[in-house]
Amino acid sequence: MNYEQSHKLILDNVGRFIDLTELEKRKYISLLTRVKVKKKSFLMQAGETAAYEYFITKGCLKVYTLDDNGAPHISMFAIEDYWTGDMASFITREPTAYFIKATEDSELLGISRANYQLLFQEIPKFERFYRILYQRSLIAYIKRSNHGISLSAEERYIVFKKNYPNLVNRITQKDLAAYIGITPEFMSKIITKVNRM
Repeated sequence: MNYEQSHKLILDNVGRFIDLTELEKRKYISLLTRVKVKKKSFLMQAGETAAYEYFITKGCLKVYTLDDNGAPHISMFAIEDYWTGDMASFITREPTAYFIKATEDSELLGISRANYQLLFQEIPKFERFYRILYQRSLIAYIKRSNHGISLSAEERYIVFKKNYPNLVNRITQKDLAAYIGITPEFMSKIITKVNRM
């Protein structure tokens, strides 16, 4: 994706929540860093401090932790027009517990901590944008946590498939199982059963 397309995508995303002048758009774009991540490469690893918040312009990434046995637990997938990173680490400057790994060749736009602060000083309306972004992220996290407690694995898969129809065919069954919280073998049985319905 060329610069113009990636800039349009992020400006359209921001434009859903705040209106920017042409000058403000140019200023915002000037504060972003373009990042490319090859498939199977890490954008961030546990123990690092999140230096950027990222917007995906192309590709797919998975965000996960590892349990004591080294098994991954995927908390989210991020595709085009999504934001990703570790907000808590980015704001508090404490090390992250998350890994962010590309499942496809990916392109992102990142904003550094320093430019994030500068953005709020120079274009205060961005505080509203990031507040809305974080609120939506928190709501999604709460819903996902509630689904983990109240829904069966089959129901969690059906909700995932309904909410992210374009994502199901872009991720491996193993990663989907790690997201749902079951073994790949059980995931296979659920997929077969749901597809017959």
